Amino acid sequence: MTIGILGGGQLGYMLALAGYPLGLRFRFLDPSPEAPVGRIAPRVTADYTDRRALEKFAHGLTLVTYEFENVPVETARFLAEHVPVYPPPGALETAQDRLLEKRLFQTLGIPTVEFAAVDRTEGLDTAVRRIGLPAVLKTRRMGYDGKGQWVLRTAEDVERAKGEMPREPMLLEKFTPFTREVSLLAVRSTTGQTAFYPLVENHHRGGILRLSLAPAPGLTPALQKSAEEHALRILEALGYAGVLAIEFFECEGALLASEIAPRVHNSGHWTIEGAVTSQFENHLRAVLGLPLGSTAVTGVSAMVNLVGELPEPAEVLAVPDAHLHLYGKTPRAGRKVGHLTLRASSTEQLSERLGTLPAFFHRAEYCLEAGADRRARKSS
Repeated sequence: MTIGILGGGQLGYMLALAGYPLGLRFRFLDPSPEAPVGRIAPRVTADYTDRRALEKFAHGLTLVTYEFENVPVETARFLAEHVPVYPPPGALETAQDRLLEKRLFQTLGIPTVEFAAVDRTEGLDTAVRRIGLPAVLKTRRMGYDGKGQWVLRTAEDVERAKGEMPREPMLLEKFTPFTREVSLLAVRSTTGQTAFYPLVENHHRGGILRLSLAPAPGLTPALQKSAEEHALRILEALGYAGVLAIEFFECEGALLASEIAPRVHNSGHWTIEGAVTSQFENHLRAVLGLPLGSTAVTGVSAMVNLVGELPEPAEVLAVPDAHLHLYGKTPRAGRKVGHLTLRASSTEQLSERLGTLPAFFHRAEYCLEAGADRRARKSS
């Protein structure tokens, strides 16, 4: 069986690595001739809207999936006329538009932050009057890793945003104080079987995920159950197949849904070493209709993104139970070029191992101290 994957970045790279032991083959389509997957699988280098290239790409495939949620929905729908596409194009369409996401949450009775659509520059004032300040103005489409966002705290911020915001549909979200950000990886097979990984605590800096702690420190059965119930409604409403990531704000012990990603997710990289079955293998099992693997954890884990530069591998691998993943990307500011997963048998041991990482990691942007401090507090 040959699986087609739209997008050729590190997520696709790790999907292929998880699929080769299952006897699967892969073919990628990505506009960039430098996409990392070119080292491990055939790659069609073409624009996502090139229909002749899409037909060539689809020939002989068992199914198509994606590792990049900004693939044009029209591309997914065109391919669906030739080969099964999972997750379904409708899920992709919803995840690409923050307004559609929020309306889905509302329809399903899933708590979310207060929001208002901003259709024109002059509509921002109306939205601010309705939502109030502080608030966060976001593009409805294409924003990720903190891009396309404006934090509005004062009337001056609103006026400045009017001059900077693009002339396209926007969304204004009420700024909601929260205890922490958490995410859930949910999996649903084409057969309807579902599985869930434990909630993970995420730390961001500059809009980019820097550190994930798995399971989330202090995770209670009630909070996990709430997240799974929300996720199950979304999976069933979208007729979903594959891994779905749902990001939440935890506010006074309750969850507010923030956004969804219809693919394997950065906050789930720890599952390669930290769970019985990785998110990548379970995504492939799900879209192929195979039995899902166990999502049980093997100890506790911390996943640290490598952003913009690379550490000295020997220094990292000298730390017990450290697992280094490099993506073959040329380092540049703000670019994810790899990740590190640390495993341990207890929260105390994990905190110790975070502390023994090379000096490269002990800078503010890596959030390691925040993670270690939180683990220490939760275990005391």
